[in-house]
Amino acid sequence: MSSKGENSDTEFVIKENIARPTRPPSTSSSSRSRANRQSIPLSLILGFGIVVLHIYVMGFGNFLSQKFGNKDHIAVSSQGSAGGEVQQHFGGHGGSGGKRVVGYFVNWGIYGRKYFPQNIPVNDLTHINYAFANVNKETGEVYLSDTWADVEIHFEGDRWDEPGTNLYGCFKAIYLLKKQNRNLKVLLSIGGWTYSPNFVNIVDHNWRRKFVETAVKLVEDLGIDGLDIDYEYPQTSEQALAYVSLLAELRKGLVELAQSNHQPATQYELTVAAPCGMQNMEILRHKEMDVALDFWNLMAYDFAGSWDQVAGHQAALYADDPDANSVDKAVRFYNLQGVDKSKLVVGMPLYGRAFANTDGIGQPFHGVGEGSWEAGMWDYKALPQPGAQVSNEPRLGASYSYDTNQRLLISYDTPEIARQKARYINQEGLGGAMWWELDADKPEHSGSSLVKIVRDELGNLEQRQNELHYPHSKYENLRAGMPGQ
Repeated sequence: MSSKGENSDTEFVIKENIARPTRPPSTSSSSRSRANRQSIPLSLILGFGIVVLHIYVMGFGNFLSQKFGNKDHIAVSSQGSAGGEVQQHFGGHGGSGGKRVVGYFVNWGIYGRKYFPQNIPVNDLTHINYAFANVNKETGEVYLSDTWADVEIHFEGDRWDEPGTNLYGCFKAIYLLKKQNRNLKVLLSIGGWTYSPNFVNIVDHNWRRKFVETAVKLVEDLGIDGLDIDYEYPQTSEQALAYVSLLAELRKGLVELAQSNHQPATQYELTVAAPCGMQNMEILRHKEMDVALDFWNLMAYDFAGSWDQVAGHQAALYADDPDANSVDKAVRFYNLQGVDKSKLVVGMPLYGRAFANTDGIGQPFHGVGEGSWEAGMWDYKALPQPGAQVSNEPRLGASYSYDTNQRLLISYDTPEIARQKARYINQEGLGGAMWWELDADKPEHSGSSLVKIVRDELGNLEQRQNELHYPHSKYENLRAGMPGQ
């Protein structure tokens, strides 16, 4: 999820119609023989023409919505022709209209970090995004990246002598959290920085079909509430168009799963982790993607890091430099592309990025120094480091610590800045807040937990019940609903 500098690009000019539609590459018929062309039935040609005309008249969004087969859960309205205002949404603001609070739980956190599902602050969250599932680059099969952590490890209370095929691991523990808090939804996040190169064949229909089939099956088998796609990042217009197709096909699969379980078509959610750097934002087909999505998780961090020439703010709310990235700039960009503000969830870092041998913000640095788990990356719970002075810059919505003796600067969100971002979310009518990653936060009882601070500032949370009924799961204890637990 941490995007390794995807937001380091600097060019940004907001344009009213910046999302120009790009056409998929045309298919040449020059390789077909004349006999083959002449043998195509007239009815097939007419049928294809009707479909093309249908898409042209109604718009791609409406066409996709009809293909889902349930008009109640998709609303698409268009005004004007190409280039005009288009507003699309799936499921509206959702629930009661309250804010979403999303936290990423990483399956490797149970090892060195000693962070288990039981540590998750379930009463402060509406969503847990479980990171990450992987995908087979050749076939498109989505599969669990660590089966021991995900479905095998036994926690306290789990028996080794239960008959049958049963669910254990982090997914069982998280299912029990869902029983504890019926407003807590769990989404399986697929991809992430490390696994995203495996999306290279997304343009292939058979690859996408296998992706959808296996991803939706994992929703049913694991007892979760949907999918979060973290594809970092489409590099070509063909990949961007295929991403639209993948999301549409996933939505169709989730709707069919809901219907097979006699649930509302909106029961299972679909989200994406979205870039906030211009180069990676610009290539996306925002309006067409938005038709299938419940909301967008904006990766509004990594605006500065080891790839830069000078020390900078890695998650600033605003920017002095018109060419620099910021939270507000990303929000305005997506909104200008037709994404409703209520579907934009602002990501915040629970970590800091370090700049070593520097005299301060905007000054050259040399190296990044040590970190909590990797060089130059510090968990929020380890900040500020001893001897460092903390500085808040509310004008920019940014903060950092600086040690004059070590000449070490660490850019991270303090409680004051996190609270400012929460107020911004409320004032702008945005969809909520998201964190990467939960294990790096300070304990709730410390009074400095960023998740708790923001959750309290946001006020009312979205009220939308999770799903506990999975009659077709391959796990017997999940099919039974984990009775007595």
